[in-house]
Amino acid sequence: MGEQNVQQADERRMRAFTRSLIQDIRALERMLASDIFGEPVRHIGAEQEMFLVDSSMAPAPKSVQILEFLNNPSLTTELAQFNLEANLTPQPFGGSCLRAMHQELDTLVGLTREGAREHDAEVLLVGTLPTLRKADLGLNNMTPMPRYAELNRVLRQMRGGSFHVVIKGVDELEMEHDNVMLEACNTSFQIHFQVHPNEFAKLYNVAQAVTAPVLAAAVNSPVLLRNRLWQETRVALFQRSLDTRSFADQARGHRPRVHFGDKWIKDSVLEIFREDIRRFRVMIAGELDEDPMKVLARGEVPKLSSLRLHGGTIYRWNRACYGISDDGRPHLRIENRVLPSGPTTADEIANAAFFFGLMAAYVEKYPRIDEAMSFDDARGNFFAAARHGLQAQFAWFGGENLTAGELILNRLLPQAREGLAGIDAADRDYYLGIIEERVKRRRTGSQWILESLEALRESGPREMRYRTVTSAMLNRQHSGKPVHEWELASVDEQDEDDWRESIRKVGQFMTTDLFTVRPGDIVDLAANVMDWEHIRHVPVEDDDGRLVGMVSHRALLNLIAKDEPVDEDEDEPVLISEIMDPEPVSVKPETSTLDAIQIMREHRVSALPVVQEGRLIGIVTAGDFLAVTERLLKRALSKS
Repeated sequence: MGEQNVQQADERRMRAFTRSLIQDIRALERMLASDIFGEPVRHIGAEQEMFLVDSSMAPAPKSVQILEFLNNPSLTTELAQFNLEANLTPQPFGGSCLRAMHQELDTLVGLTREGAREHDAEVLLVGTLPTLRKADLGLNNMTPMPRYAELNRVLRQMRGGSFHVVIKGVDELEMEHDNVMLEACNTSFQIHFQVHPNEFAKLYNVAQAVTAPVLAAAVNSPVLLRNRLWQETRVALFQRSLDTRSFADQARGHRPRVHFGDKWIKDSVLEIFREDIRRFRVMIAGELDEDPMKVLARGEVPKLSSLRLHGGTIYRWNRACYGISDDGRPHLRIENRVLPSGPTTADEIANAAFFFGLMAAYVEKYPRIDEAMSFDDARGNFFAAARHGLQAQFAWFGGENLTAGELILNRLLPQAREGLAGIDAADRDYYLGIIEERVKRRRTGSQWILESLEALRESGPREMRYRTVTSAMLNRQHSGKPVHEWELASVDEQDEDDWRESIRKVGQFMTTDLFTVRPGDIVDLAANVMDWEHIRHVPVEDDDGRLVGMVSHRALLNLIAKDEPVDEDEDEPVLISEIMDPEPVSVKPETSTLDAIQIMREHRVSALPVVQEGRLIGIVTAGDFLAVTERLLKRALSKS
């Protein structure tokens, strides 16, 4: 969706756009048969996506103000107002290109940080923001530009309803969402390899093969909405959050718009562009260019805007792109969209160096990679890497089966060094050395986040643990040290402000591991649950998860106190519906802690179910408030 000029289109405009798209393909066919692309010189480039966070490490929807303040053409918007993107200058592949890319990246990220601080925000580089909440993903946080609104409208229309997301990892996430803002949970470091058309097919296939081990070493997105999921959760989320297929399409096995592919390409980039037109109908129409054939006839280079716009609505993990360089020459590039943002710019350039080195080495070593490896193995390796990171089991060339870590250390790093033979030796050793140490220590960004969360398991409410990890990540990014040198987040990094921020709202420390009953259950069940779990309240919900009542320990005592005689011939148990409070006082997750305490006092209750969109999501009790108070007092006494 890089093109700006999109608008809601009627059928007439859509048909005109489709005709223009076909003309662009015909023009590209003619260009590929000519010498218009010039000499085969490789270039590299990148795009840096960033999260904006506030002082509490929550998303800060301030991109529009920051961009206006900075007024820098290298910076641009993303779907959400808490994301930004920086575009780096393409570099010829050789010499000091990696160092130059790193220096420009640091400059742009630093500039954005300065602008963000002017608006009480900070820049964070991470694949998925640990502190992100579902409430942050409303349309109120969408960047107010027509192309994003149109994207949301069209995708929802094509989907025929809400987007359903199910991701299973250590935890399990299942949710419905009514807009495309789930895509805004992801930020990446997208790298480009600009290549000549004559070598495009070979290099594209190599990119497909080596993406899995590069991703395994680069994972940095292990949590989403407080759930520990895949090592690179972005892969699962991106595919599900933009799945426009109807149920009928899924039943027929139609490919989703976000996909890895299902076969090697044979000869030309045209195979990808033609397949994208065949399989995926036009979503959005843009302004039409002059007939590209007429442009070619004048000896000029056509923009092929329709082809570029349509390609921007299909999300291959390795995407084929057409563009025009600053010197007016057309070019083709392979855009790798897999790598996450962060943990540091040094880590990102190291990931890029590893990818570029493998690309250059393997195209020489395996010019017909389709004969050395099955495509199913390449795709299987990719998803294994996203799920398991360095622990992924790969099927590699020659029938070998080994872990990603073993493959990288024993096979791929030496080959990547060969592929970077034209790069300054000090730069090559530095960046590939980062990959080597990261793999040896098994300290990817994802592992650092997960191990930090585990180290903080007993250190306070879940909200606080995620805030602490996110804050620690930001502090370590400022140091510039790559992630394998980071110490884990610790309790010592939790300050008073963290504690205050983490208990301001009920949703930040409510209990979500609930024990519930149904109205038709017998009272004995509730009584035993209370006894076994040492709790005094059990929420009552229906089959759809809606709160319909509350059973308290007091209600059970009242039932026993009645001591009503029972007919020995009757054995009808008392049901939950007979003793529950059918109209329990409840709160929302955004209810302030002070308001919740006041509600408890006014209604003389010691527990409040927490409800969101009509469904029970947690419970907060007087005991929870006492526990928080105890922790705060201990911290205060320890400092006195």
